[in-house]
Amino acid sequence: MTVTILVSIACFIVGGLASYLFFKHGLKSKCDKILKDAEAEGEVIKKNKLLEVKEKFLNKKADLEKEVALRNQKIQQVENKLKQRELVLNQRQEELQRKKMEAEAVKENLENQLTIIDKKKEELDHLQRQEIEKLEAISGLSAEEAKERMVESLKEEAKTQAQSYINDIMDDAKLTASKEAKRIVIQSIQRVATETAIENSVTVFHIESDEIKGRIIGREGRNIRALEAATGVEIVVDDTPEAIVLSAFDPVRREIARLALHQLVTDGRIHPARIEEVVAKVRKQVEEEIIETGKRTTIDLGIHGLHPELIRIIGKMKYRSSYGQNLLQHARETANLCAVMASELGLNPKKAKRAGLLHDIGKVPDEEPELPHALYGMKLAEKFKEKPDICNAIGAHHDEVEMNTLLAPIVQVCDAISGARPGARREIVEAYIKRLNDLEQLAMSYPGVTKTYAIQAGRELRVIVGADKIDDKQTESLSTEIAKKIQDEMTYPGQVKITVIRETRAVSYAK
Repeated sequence: MTVTILVSIACFIVGGLASYLFFKHGLKSKCDKILKDAEAEGEVIKKNKLLEVKEKFLNKKADLEKEVALRNQKIQQVENKLKQRELVLNQRQEELQRKKMEAEAVKENLENQLTIIDKKKEELDHLQRQEIEKLEAISGLSAEEAKERMVESLKEEAKTQAQSYINDIMDDAKLTASKEAKRIVIQSIQRVATETAIENSVTVFHIESDEIKGRIIGREGRNIRALEAATGVEIVVDDTPEAIVLSAFDPVRREIARLALHQLVTDGRIHPARIEEVVAKVRKQVEEEIIETGKRTTIDLGIHGLHPELIRIIGKMKYRSSYGQNLLQHARETANLCAVMASELGLNPKKAKRAGLLHDIGKVPDEEPELPHALYGMKLAEKFKEKPDICNAIGAHHDEVEMNTLLAPIVQVCDAISGARPGARREIVEAYIKRLNDLEQLAMSYPGVTKTYAIQAGRELRVIVGADKIDDKQTESLSTEIAKKIQDEMTYPGQVKITVIRETRAVSYAK
C-alpha cells in the first residue's frame, strides 16, 4: 500500500513537470508568433504614417510656395506702382522747376516795366507841374484857389439839382402814398382772411335722455346747487329735450362746468362730494389745456423763445373774448397781418408777428389791474424780458405811450383791421361782460368773502363767505351792504339779487 502511494505520487509529480514543460514550450512559441506579427504590423503602420507625413509635408510645401508666389507678385506690383509714382513726381518736379524759372523771368520783366512806369510817372508829374505853373501865370490864380472856386460852383449846382429832385420825389410820393398804403392794407387783409366768430355767454350741454336731468338736480336740488357753487355757472334745466343750458359770462367757468358735467354723467356717480372732486380735477385739466394751447399757437406761428408765463397767458386767450370776438383768434389774425404788412414794408416779419400775437396779453390778467390793458401788457412783456421794440408796440397800440419804432403803427393798424371787420365784434357783449366782472369785483372787496359768482345774466350775485371769518348776523348785514353799494356805484337794468352763502363743514378721517 505504501509503495503504491509513493509510486502514485511520483507519477503525479512527473506528469506535472511534463505538463509544465509542454505548456511553457507552447506558450513561448505562441508569444514568439505574436511578437513577429506585431513587429510586421508595426512596420506597416510606420510606413503608412511616414507616407501620410510626407504627403502632408508636400501639401504644406506647395501651399507655402503658392503664398510666397502671391506675396512676391504683390511686392512686384507695389514696386511697379512706386516706380510709376517716382516717375510722376520727377515729372512734376521738373515742371515746377520750369514754372519757377518762368515766374522768375516774368517777375524780372515786371520789375523792369515798373521801373519804366515810375520814370514815366515822374516825367508826367514834372510836365503837369509845368502846365499848372503856366495856367497859374496866365489866370493870375493859384491851383488851390481855382479848385475852391470850382468846388463851390459844383456845390451850388448840385444843391439846386438835388432840391429839384427831392421836390419831384415828394410830389410823386404824395400822389402814390395813399394808393400804395391802400394796396398793402387790402393785400394783407386778403392774405389773412379768417371767418368771423362771435362768443356767446351760454353753452348747451347735450344729454342722452331726460332721466339724467333728475340725477343732475339731485334730491331737493342738492346736486345742482353744489355744481353751481363749485363752478360759478348757472345751470338751467328746463323742458328743452335732451339739453341743459350752462350760462356764465366767463368762458373758463363754462368750459369747466361742461367738462365736469360730462365726466359726472359718464361716470354715473353724482353727489356733492363727487362733484367737488370732479370740478377740482377738471379745473387742473383746463389749466393744462391752456398751456398746451399756448404752446401749439406759438409753434403754428413760428414764434420761439417766449417765457412760459407768456405762453400760458396766450393759452388763456382761447377762453376770453373782446367785444364778442375770440381773443386768441384775434391775436393770431393780428400776428399774421403784422407779418404780411412788415414784409411789404421791408421790415422784420418775425418781430412784427411776435408783437401782434402779444399785443392783447393785458386783457387776460390773473388779477384785475388798475392800468389799461395796453399798458399792463407792456409791463408784462417787460417783466418777461421781451425786447424794447416789442414792448413799445404792445403799449402804444392804443396811443397810451409814444410810438418809438415802426412796429408800433403796424400793430395798431393790424389790430384795427382785425377788430373792425363787419361782424367781428359786438359792443353790447363786451359791456355786459364788463358789468358782470365789476359786480363780482365789488363783492370780492369785502373782508371774509372767498368767492363771488354773477349768474342769471347779472340778475343774481352769489357771495360765498368763510364760516370761520363771518358769523350768521354778519352774513345778513353783508348782503345789505353789498346791495347798497351796488345801488350807489353801478348802473344796471332791473334788480340784482344778492345771496350770501355761509357753510360750516366738519371733516374727519377714519384710519
